[in-house]
Amino acid sequence: MNQPQQPPVTGARGPSERGEVTLLDLATVLIKHWRLIVGLPLLGAIAAVLISFAMRPSYSASTSFVPEGGPNSRLPAGLAGLAGQFGVSLGADASRSPRFYADVLKSREVLERVLGSYYADPRPTAQRGDTIRLLDLLMLNGRSATDSLSQGVRALRNSISTQVDNQTGIVRLTVDSRYPDLASGIANRLVAYLNDFNAQTRQSQARERRKFVEQRVTTAEADLRAAEAATRSFLERNRSWQQSPQLVFEEGRLRRQVDIRQDVYLTLNREYETAKIEEVNDTPVITVIDPAVPPQLRSSPRRSLLMGLGMVLGAIGGVFVAFGREYLDRARQQGEISYRTFTSVLAGALEELKRMVPKRSPRP
Repeated sequence: MNQPQQPPVTGARGPSERGEVTLLDLATVLIKHWRLIVGLPLLGAIAAVLISFAMRPSYSASTSFVPEGGPNSRLPAGLAGLAGQFGVSLGADASRSPRFYADVLKSREVLERVLGSYYADPRPTAQRGDTIRLLDLLMLNGRSATDSLSQGVRALRNSISTQVDNQTGIVRLTVDSRYPDLASGIANRLVAYLNDFNAQTRQSQARERRKFVEQRVTTAEADLRAAEAATRSFLERNRSWQQSPQLVFEEGRLRRQVDIRQDVYLTLNREYETAKIEEVNDTPVITVIDPAVPPQLRSSPRRSLLMGLGMVLGAIGGVFVAFGREYLDRARQQGEISYRTFTSVLAGALEELKRMVPKRSPRP
């Protein structure tokens, strides 16, 4: 029984039919959709430039300073230097370290003082000589004055950054703002308020230490005078104390009390003199290396960077779209071929069934 001849199936043999994809296939797809490959990067670059014009410009002002170091460490210089490279301060007061000053710059007390300060109004609509409080310039819509101040602290803290060089002890402060003059003004004001906080804190600590030592000196002096009076009274009552073992023992005890009280008094007296000197001299100075100046160029948005990023994203999108369209075209072609094959096989099967069914003869 002859089978019906199947119609030949025609169609291009794509990479999916061969089971492999070569570089030539990839290049063919890219060349076939070259308009997408070229057009989308250009559109991405144009869109990035347009977006950059819509973004608010930002300016960064930087200042660097060196805080006064604490007391010299007794560790070897080599070991102290090696520890400093890893940001570890050995044998020095942690409240005098550069990292401490960098953290104080972001403290709420300093930031609130900066927010309450007045600056030259940088807005184009302001008249010459007008000043405005920084918190008012930020135009924060808080539920209350406390909420607005809290939001201002967060906004200002996010706009400043600090870097500490562990080897040299230099602290670099960077402030970002919409206005170049305001950015430099905030940076310089932060350093000034840090210096004030530093001086007030150190002087307060030295003053409290001096008061405490002064009280101890007064008490130690009274104890010494009491011990000396007891010894003098004993000697006046017992002029022949050397002849009695009991009196010798009592005289030795009293003399030891005088010696102890005298040592305590002399030690506290030296500490008292040192505390008075520190109360005057213990005012750590922050040495400003580079004061902040108004930047001439904006730090963001960087149009060249955004344009390059837009071109890269556009190119990636173009490649994906090109291969996606190629995949859809091949899938549609494969579907048409499969459909023609299916209809041909179905027609042959129906013909075969018709031949297999016997024909009935007509009745007489």
